[in-house]
Amino acid sequence: MKLNTKDYEEKMKKTVAGYSHELQTVRVGRANVAVLDRVTVDYYGAPTRIADIAAVKATDARTLTVTPWESNMLKPIERAIQASDVGINPVNDGKCVRLSFPQLTGERRKELTKQVAKMGEDAKVAIRNIRRDANDKIKDMKKNSEMTEDEQKLSEKAMQDLTDKYTKELDVVTEAKNKEILEI
Repeated sequence: MKLNTKDYEEKMKKTVAGYSHELQTVRVGRANVAVLDRVTVDYYGAPTRIADIAAVKATDARTLTVTPWESNMLKPIERAIQASDVGINPVNDGKCVRLSFPQLTGERRKELTKQVAKMGEDAKVAIRNIRRDANDKIKDMKKNSEMTEDEQKLSEKAMQDLTDKYTKELDVVTEAKNKEILEI
C-alpha cells in the first residue's frame, strides 16, 4: 500500500501560500496595504490589527491613509506604526494617519532581496520538514510490513517529486518579489 501523499501536498501548498502572504508585508517603495497586516494596536485592552479598526487605503502609488472609525484611535495607531518594523514615520493630520513611502535606495533594495531570500529559505526548510515527516511515516509503514520495498521506493520518490515541485514554486515566488523590489 503506497503512502497517501494528499495530506502532505496540502501542507506544502499551505506553506507556499503562507510564504506568499508573508512577502506582501515586505515594503517595496510602493504603497501596499498589506505592510500594515502585522501591526497591532491596543484596542480596549486587546491587540487588534489596524485593518480591523480603521479604513486603510492606498491613495496613490506612494501614500497610504489610515482612517480610524473612532477618532480617539488616531494616536494609538500612530504610536503602533512608529513602534513597528514598517520603517515609515506616520503623519497624523487630526482625521487620518498618512504614510508616505519614500523611493528605495539601491542599498535598501539589496537588503530587502537578502531578507526575501532568507524568508524563502525558511519556507524551503518547512517544505523539507514535511518531506522528512512523510519519509518517517513511510519507514514506519515498511517496518510494520504495511508496504513492500517497491512501494516504499515509489512513495519516497512521490514525496521527493512533491518537494521539488513546491520548492520550484517557492523559487518562482521569490524571484517575482525580488524583481518587484529591484524595479525602479
